[in-house]
Amino acid sequence: MLLAVAVLGLTACDDVLEKTPQSKMSLESYFTSETELQLFTNSLYNNLLPKEGVYNEQSDQVIKNNPSDFIKGGDNRIVPNSGGGWSWTDLRKLNTCLEWSAKNCKDEAAYKKYAGVARFFRAYIYYTKVVRFGDVPWLDHEPGTDDPILQAPRDSRELVMTHMIEDIDYAIENLPVSYPNGHHYRVTKWAALALKARFCLFEGTFRKYHDLVLDGHDYNYYLDLAAKAAKEIMDEGSLKLYSTGDPNLDYAVLFSRYDEYPQEYLLSVNFDLGTELFHNGTAISLMNSQGRYSLTKKFVDMYLMKDGSRFTDKAGWETMPFVEEVKDRDPRLAQTVRLPGYSRITENAGKYSYSGVKEGVDMNITLTGFQFGKWVMPVNNASNDKFDRSYNDLPIFRLAEVYLIYAEAKAELGTLDQNDLDISVNKLRDRVGMPHMNMAQANANPDPYLSSADYGYPNVTGTNKGVILEIRRERAVELCMEGFRIEDIDRWKAGYCLNATDSKPKYYRGIYISGKGPVDIDGDGTMDVNFYGAEDPVPAKTSATYLFKIGTDVYLSDGNKGYLEPFQYLDPQPSFNEARDYFFPIPIDERSLNNNLSQNPGWNDGLSF
Repeated sequence: MLLAVAVLGLTACDDVLEKTPQSKMSLESYFTSETELQLFTNSLYNNLLPKEGVYNEQSDQVIKNNPSDFIKGGDNRIVPNSGGGWSWTDLRKLNTCLEWSAKNCKDEAAYKKYAGVARFFRAYIYYTKVVRFGDVPWLDHEPGTDDPILQAPRDSRELVMTHMIEDIDYAIENLPVSYPNGHHYRVTKWAALALKARFCLFEGTFRKYHDLVLDGHDYNYYLDLAAKAAKEIMDEGSLKLYSTGDPNLDYAVLFSRYDEYPQEYLLSVNFDLGTELFHNGTAISLMNSQGRYSLTKKFVDMYLMKDGSRFTDKAGWETMPFVEEVKDRDPRLAQTVRLPGYSRITENAGKYSYSGVKEGVDMNITLTGFQFGKWVMPVNNASNDKFDRSYNDLPIFRLAEVYLIYAEAKAELGTLDQNDLDISVNKLRDRVGMPHMNMAQANANPDPYLSSADYGYPNVTGTNKGVILEIRRERAVELCMEGFRIEDIDRWKAGYCLNATDSKPKYYRGIYISGKGPVDIDGDGTMDVNFYGAEDPVPAKTSATYLFKIGTDVYLSDGNKGYLEPFQYLDPQPSFNEARDYFFPIPIDERSLNNNLSQNPGWNDGLSF
């Protein structure tokens, strides 16, 4: 789409320069109708998903065979020359839309609606920038080539957050509550409220745990806004969790089903077989060429028993074999990874169920023994599980997150009570048949595992310590592989969760292997892996499905036995620099062009101004 004024001739130059070409759209003649505004803002939806989807985030909970430079840390993270997330193209675009639609659109209802769309995305884009860089320049107009903003320093995150709240409040007031087709593929009032709840929770907890005090509002202000936005959705949104009454199936179906469940998904991205809009969520779980995404033992140990007791309170929990450690756990574990008896979901005339065909753990795919299964489409999908051919919808905001935001914000504020848990977190537990979270019990006996320096959050203190830890557990379990973990680590000042520099990569371990020889990992009667040492002859191929040579094909924590340690070969081990890594660096080229842009702490880009 061309929005420019062209010179059409060489005669009567002054007159020509004052005329708008009849054959091309111009700023002066565009942004006049709802159709034009919708067409122009459609591309803004590309900001909603990371490049490869919501399911590909690496952290201490989910790893892949080639860890990112972020996970490796240390000198693997460098200041880029350009890029690095410092992109403002869509921000300029939506500012153009806001500026010219205010002048050109005479349809007041259409203008307010699409100004709401644009301001939703301005708040969304700035949220991603604040998370990534901290202070950033606030840009709310279309800058010219000599605009002072192009040489401006970064603005305080307090100023940026203040403007984000102004934008999102406008969006909340002016966006529709629904669309005629009933789907949530476009932004609504509820999506705007969810965005407000999300970024206010981030800002409130970030300021609290980083001891960040700025002129303006304190962390309680943002936590209160987060709780109120979430509660408005809960009270007025006419939304509900997906549930058919089957606690062993419903959570899995929510992410496997072809189309979004619009009562739970407040905003989602529509993928479709007919129009060939695809993602790769199925293949990453089924093909060993797609990264071998795997859950870590540290994360799996966090799941409660199905009776609500703590797995890590059981004697010998550290070295239980796979079959024993995953037995009788929170049903969401079996609906997130392949456990003994695993079966794919199948679909028939819009009804979803388990296919009944048992599939064991594929040790050629999983690095840790915990093979990922969330986002896997029904086994009878038309794409036959091919690379980048998944077409089940992916959520951006869902009601479960809103419940968790509400509970966490209230707990951090110190205003949480049992009723608050019952109308939020405990609804998530009801879906999967788990006992309710009890606030008094949680605070009377905080989980030693979740509060330990090795596995949890030792910086959580106060009278609500126990229930805050339990809400964090619930958040990790419910939102696994939905793109939240690194932001959570960031706002909780929990970078130590990514650190494995104590010579033992305990955070990135897998299942425990008791020694060399054939092992029936999932207890189905078939030997899955025969582990043998460098000094041993190669076993017969018939001894197990896979032959793994210790020290070459796999690494074990204690030589010829112990935990699977897929990152043992890394030297140095993954690390997190507390003085640097909570923020990303400003690219060198940007600082060279604008000498007033300060660099984030700990990043050396060689520029001295």
